[in-house]
Amino acid sequence: MGKYFGTDGFRGEANKDLTVQHSFKVGRYLGYYYGKKNPEGKAKVVIGKDTRRSSYMFEYALVAGLTASGADVYLMHVTPTPSVSYIVRTDGFDCGIMISASHNPYYDNGIKIINGMGYKLEAAVEEEIERYIDGEIPEIPLATKENIGCTVDYSMGRNRYMGYLMTIPTRSFKNMRVGLDCANGAAYQVAKAVFDALGAKTYVINNDPDGTNINTNCGSTHIEGLQKFVVEKGLDVGFAYDGDADRCLCVDDKGELVDGDKILYVCGRYMKERGELNKNTIVTTIMSNLGLYKALDKKGISYDKTAVGDKYVYECMSKNGYRLGGEQSGHIIFSKHATTGDGILTSLKIMEVLPVNIYLKSAIDRQNIISSFASYLQIAPDELQMIARTLPADTQAYVEQMQRYAEQEENEACREMIEDNIREIGHGIAGGAMRHRFFLVFQYEPSMRAKRNTVQAIIQRLNEEADTARRYLDLCELEVLEPQYSDNFVLKLLYEILNKKTSQRVRLPEGVFDMTTAVHGIYEE
Repeated sequence: MGKYFGTDGFRGEANKDLTVQHSFKVGRYLGYYYGKKNPEGKAKVVIGKDTRRSSYMFEYALVAGLTASGADVYLMHVTPTPSVSYIVRTDGFDCGIMISASHNPYYDNGIKIINGMGYKLEAAVEEEIERYIDGEIPEIPLATKENIGCTVDYSMGRNRYMGYLMTIPTRSFKNMRVGLDCANGAAYQVAKAVFDALGAKTYVINNDPDGTNINTNCGSTHIEGLQKFVVEKGLDVGFAYDGDADRCLCVDDKGELVDGDKILYVCGRYMKERGELNKNTIVTTIMSNLGLYKALDKKGISYDKTAVGDKYVYECMSKNGYRLGGEQSGHIIFSKHATTGDGILTSLKIMEVLPVNIYLKSAIDRQNIISSFASYLQIAPDELQMIARTLPADTQAYVEQMQRYAEQEENEACREMIEDNIREIGHGIAGGAMRHRFFLVFQYEPSMRAKRNTVQAIIQRLNEEADTARRYLDLCELEVLEPQYSDNFVLKLLYEILNKKTSQRVRLPEGVFDMTTAVHGIYEE
C-alpha cells in the first residue's frame, strides 16, 4: 500500500484526508498520463459517483484537472462502481474513475481508478500519482486552445449497464417477491429498475438519498433493517447493497442472513452442477469461515485463498482462469460477467439459483422440501422418466418484441436502455443463449391393463398420476406449467428422447411430423 492509495483507491475523510486539491492533481496526472499513451494524444475518461454530498465536489475537481490536461471527460453521474468498470472496457475509454467510499460513513469519500481493461489501476501508476501529489514530479503542462478537454453527459452509460444486467438471468422473475435495501447509495436508480424489468414484484427501502444518509443504519453493513422488512412483508428473498453497490448480502424468506461465504457455496454448487465452475475451484480470502471450507470439501469443490480485498481475489481468478470468487463481506466476482465485485449482478445470480437450490432455505424448510420429494418418490410410477430438453434460444422473436417496445416507448432514457439491450444481444449474447425445458414423462404401464380399459380410461389414469406429481412438486416449491402442446411438439419431443445423439445433428423436416399426425388421424378413424 502507498501513502495515499490503498487496496481500494485513495480514501479518507472528505476535505481532511482527501481534499479537492488531491482530486485536482489526480485528474491532472491521469489526463497527462493517458494522453501520452493515446495515439490521438487525448485521453478519454469516464467518471461515476455515489450519493455523498462531497462526491459532487470531488467530481468537479477531477473534471477540472482532467480537462486542464487535455482529457475529454464523460459523466455517468450517480451509478454503481461495477457500471464504471463495465463501460470502460466496452466503450473504449482509457480509464474510469469512481468517486465513493463504499460502505464507509457519508463524511468519508474516495477515488477509485479503473484501467482500460476494467481492472483496478496498477500499483506502479498509483505510485506515480502519489509522487506528483507530493511534488516529486515536475509540473506537467496545461492544455491550451482547442486541446483543452471537454465534458460530456454520459448517463446513457448507466442505461447500457442496466441493459447488460437484464441479459444475464436465464429466466423471468415473475411472481417473485423481492426486497431491496439500496443503502441510500449508488444502486438507488438501478436495482429496482432491473428487477422490475425482469418481472419481479419489487419492494425497496432506503432508496431516498439526501447526501448524508448513505450507509446510515441501512444497507449491507446494517442488515437487520432488511431482515425485519422481508419478514414483515412476507417476501421470498431480500438483497442489501453497500454505498457503491459493489457488494451484496442476502436475506432468506425467514429473515436469516446469507453472507458472502454462503453465497459462494450456493453459487459454487450451482455452477459445478451445470459444468460452469472452471477447474472446480472457488477463490476465497483468509477471512472466510472454516465452515465454508468444510462444506466445499464435502462437495468435492477446491478453493484458493488470497489476502483480504476483491483486488487480490480477482488477480488470483484472472491468473488461473477461475470463474467464481469473493469475500464474506459480499464482494462476489463472477468473472464471466464482470472484473470486479458487483452487488446487483450477485443478486441476479442468486435469483437464478433460488428455484432449484434449497440451500438458501432454513434447516426446517429444507427438511420439509426433502421429505415432500421423498414421499412422492415412494408412490411415483416405476416407469416415470425425467427429461431435460436444451436447445438454442430463439432470440429473434425476443429482439422483434423489444423493437416494438422501443418504438412505443415515449421516455427517451427508457428507449435508449431498450435499444442498448438489443445491441448487446446482437454483439454475441444470442450465440450462447440456451433455453431449458424439463419434463416428467408418464407412460402406460402393464398395471393399468384391464379387460375393459379403453384409451380414454388409460389417459384419465395418466392424468391422475400427473395431478398427483403436481401437488407434491408444489409442496417442494417447484413451479409446474400446464402443458399446451400440439401433436407435432409431442412427436418432436419423442424423437429427441428416443434418438438423443442423432437428434442433435439431424433435424427432421416439419413435413415428417405433419405426415405422422395425419396417419394417426386416419388410424383413429
